[in-house]
Amino acid sequence: MNQKQFLALLGFAFVVAWLSFNFGYALLCLLGAGLFYGAGAFLQGELDLGDVQDRFTSRQGARPPAPVPRAGPRVR
Repeated sequence: MNQKQFLALLGFAFVVAWLSFNFGYALLCLLGAGLFYGAGAFLQGELDLGDVQDRFTSRQGARPPAPVPRAGPRVR
């Protein structure tokens, strides 16, 4: 088990204990595990927040291509 997997397990266990084993909040447990897994990836240098920010800003500035007009008979 590597550090990211351990941190994901720790996050899952933390959220489970915090919610007192309420089955309805199981999705929140998965979210907690994902957050801790992301934290582990960041701490190991596998997740570069600058790259993530560049990806989002480059997509926001890009515009979709203009629609191509269709040629065909006009109905009156």
